[in-house]
Amino acid sequence: MEFLCSMKLLLTLLLSLLSLSLVPHLAFATGPCHFPAIFNFGDSNSDTGGLSAAFGQAPPPNGESYFHGPAGRYSDGRLVIDFIAKSLGLPYLSAYLDALGSNFTHGANFATAGSTIRPQNTTLHQSGFSPFSLNVQFYQFNDFQRRSHLIRKQGSVYEGLLPEAEVFSRALYTFDIGQNDLTAGYFLNMTTDQVRAYVPDVLDQFKTVVKSIYEHGGRSFWIHNTGPVGCLPYVMDLLPVTAAQVDKVGCATPFNEVAKYFNLRLKETVVQLRKDLSSAALTYVDVYAVKYDLISQAKKHGFVHPLQACCGHGGKYNYNKHLGCGSKIKVNGEEIMVGKSCKDPSVVINWDGVHYTQAANKWVFDQIVNGAYSDPPIPLHMACHTQ
Repeated sequence: MEFLCSMKLLLTLLLSLLSLSLVPHLAFATGPCHFPAIFNFGDSNSDTGGLSAAFGQAPPPNGESYFHGPAGRYSDGRLVIDFIAKSLGLPYLSAYLDALGSNFTHGANFATAGSTIRPQNTTLHQSGFSPFSLNVQFYQFNDFQRRSHLIRKQGSVYEGLLPEAEVFSRALYTFDIGQNDLTAGYFLNMTTDQVRAYVPDVLDQFKTVVKSIYEHGGRSFWIHNTGPVGCLPYVMDLLPVTAAQVDKVGCATPFNEVAKYFNLRLKETVVQLRKDLSSAALTYVDVYAVKYDLISQAKKHGFVHPLQACCGHGGKYNYNKHLGCGSKIKVNGEEIMVGKSCKDPSVVINWDGVHYTQAANKWVFDQIVNGAYSDPPIPLHMACHTQ
């Protein structure tokens, strides 16, 4: 009798453990999401041609590794957003601001290089920050949604260039923005405490935009946090720190700590949005952890010189703010272009001192696509399911 009781207890425990192990998979019972479109909001980390359309094309050698020439991206090739689109079986996103040859049936990209969440009180030429802040990107999206419906009614070619009305509620809304909000303060000579102090206001504005998109039918949100800005050559070169403020990898600790604080508050914002928007599926993606792992373990992952730019000129980090990638300089009276100084971009992490190479972007995507760095831990193709 005691033996039977023991076996019954053991069987009960096993069944309980089995049921618990199945809980994370319950949300997947309905299958993959089949997103018909992507609407992206962000900065240069996901800009596929917005700033180039507005202020002039990103010069060569940008784009050379994949597009064989400039393609609106500040990289030698594709970005994380390109790999996201490809994995979902969608075309690469056309920039909303780039009308020539664009097909918006499968979504649009509102991101522009230099964009911030909070509007800046300077021009692009004064500060390097884009006038297309996140609220402006939302205004563009709002107009795009409204006019798509009206223009499609005209029939003919327009029906094949713009999304159907129901696409907006079934689409994936992706965000990769916030990095420039942090560096903007530092470039205005603010202290770390001052930068931290305005982060809550920045995220309040982020929350307002997400809620506005929800009101316009958006339901699936894929939100990247910000990367380790203290590991970027342009930050380390322009904002020098003491030896005591550099970690064992060579990154500037104060700037990375602010990025971590931003990410902590962003995650709290996403948690609050889940409460406020009951029908929304919001996935928070920790790209900071992925990028820092890539930089700190570069050799292990097949990369070299993690803190040096591939396309640059001079200095400790092969970066000079006055001689950016693609600019022209005179050497011995002859004008030459600042091109890539690394022999093989496919083993280098940083492209131009600010942005990642195609190889690094692909590596980052490969780590996040299956949900290993997501909260909740769901893969990209299941991101329409609420938890």
